[in-house]
Amino acid sequence: MKRSWIISVAGLLAGALAIAPAQAEIKIGVVNAARLLQESPQAKAVQDALRSEFAPKQRELASLQATLKAKQDKYEKDGSTMSAEQRTRTEKELRDGNRDYSQKLNDFQEDANTRQNEELSRLQSAIVAEVQSYALTQKFDLVLTEGVVYANNSLDVTAAVLAGLQARAAASAPAPKPAAAAPAAPATK
Repeated sequence: MKRSWIISVAGLLAGALAIAPAQAEIKIGVVNAARLLQESPQAKAVQDALRSEFAPKQRELASLQATLKAKQDKYEKDGSTMSAEQRTRTEKELRDGNRDYSQKLNDFQEDANTRQNEELSRLQSAIVAEVQSYALTQKFDLVLTEGVVYANNSLDVTAAVLAGLQARAAASAPAPKPAAAAPAAPATK
């Protein structure tokens, strides 16, 4: 599938280049999408938002894990001196606690993956829109990404698209709040 797609694109590109002498010069650019996904301010904002969104749950899971470990350590230390009933009750508490922890951990990972995929999808849409906007304003005929085997650095428009993403992020960022005015100095005579 991927190979046939690359062959199709190569065929279209070869056809376009064959008729190029009859037309004006074809303008082609290449974008490093992975770099945009890593370096754009939007990507950094998404990472920060996801970290802060899931930090409380991560702390809760870490606390639960530490509690279970402490119970396990206490059981291993004191198990030989416990009555049979105490051992049975403690073992059941440990099993139930571990099962509860595993379930919460799985739920957390599912939620985090789902949210990450949602945000990644939004981010990719924003990047595609920015690449398209740049290509239209700069009058590119073709902009390629993934699957490019070789491209001369002069064709790489990643930095320009990244600058556009940074400008968009700066324009949409809330204005900094003005500093509180210092009290006026008393007038002296």
